[in-house]
Amino acid sequence: MNSAKLLLKARDLKVHFPVGNSWLFGQPKQLVKAVDGIDLEVYQGETLGVVGESGCGKSTLARALLRLIEPTGGTLQWCGEDMLAFSRKQLIAQRRNFQMIFQDPAACLNPRMTVAECIAEPLYTHEAQLSRKEIEAQVIQMMNRVGLSASHRNRYPHEFSGGQCQRVGIARALILKPQLIICDEPVSALDVSIQAQVINLLKDVQREMNLALVMIAHDLSVVRHISDRVMVMYLGKQMESGTYQAVFDQATHPYTKALLSAVPIADPVASRNRKVQLLLGDLPSPMNPPSGCVFRTRCPEVSEHCANIDPQFSGDISHQIFCNNVQL
Repeated sequence: MNSAKLLLKARDLKVHFPVGNSWLFGQPKQLVKAVDGIDLEVYQGETLGVVGESGCGKSTLARALLRLIEPTGGTLQWCGEDMLAFSRKQLIAQRRNFQMIFQDPAACLNPRMTVAECIAEPLYTHEAQLSRKEIEAQVIQMMNRVGLSASHRNRYPHEFSGGQCQRVGIARALILKPQLIICDEPVSALDVSIQAQVINLLKDVQREMNLALVMIAHDLSVVRHISDRVMVMYLGKQMESGTYQAVFDQATHPYTKALLSAVPIADPVASRNRKVQLLLGDLPSPMNPPSGCVFRTRCPEVSEHCANIDPQFSGDISHQIFCNNVQL
């Protein structure tokens, strides 16, 4: 059992988006079930990796966890308090404790502000008592910490590379010394060598500040390198979760096995000899998901009752699986 402080807890979290006009041509609204019943816990100092195909709801989940979009169901707690009951004023005050690093580093920075102003903006919101000199000193210290030259603080985002812009985004997220940072595919737009630098930077500041991280990524090698626990998502639902050793070394769910079989291996002999499990068909529409198990239309181990029965949970906190045909 984890003895660290529980920061974030979600139970049966749902985010459904209505689409269409209720009365246009007599058609009722449809719902896009972007996130549909997610359970998770994030503890201080640990990293939870979230993986899955594009369109499985990872980014929507990230925004819902911080109430950047409002959940439509379930519960969400921050340090034991009902986060969904926070007023706007309370939520703004709590934002200093949880921050986000976005996928596109350039798009999340104001092009009309210098990088120093971008990094300092949270301080003006949450630390209004600080003088300009104190804010500038903190900005310089943070730029040095994330590997940026403080002499470049008056430059604009377009004057930096993608990797440097992501470092600016990391500095902005860290400037308030939060307890939790959600990283929404922070390295997917970067070169491989730069990816490694950014991941190592995140690991270093996590150790120094005892940060909790939620790392959302397509690249399973990135998730394995940085995560303590992993959750696998498909069409808004959990398929498998547990410690990274359990999920990567003892993968049980057919979907997890398929994701792992797609990871490139540097050894050409091992790559030729391994069994590749391909997924057939396309990802179903979240507006019209399959009945029963949402993965059944692409599952190589599907059975008749998968269409009528929701996946049954088995396992414990160290390794959980949601499948009718495979039990832990």
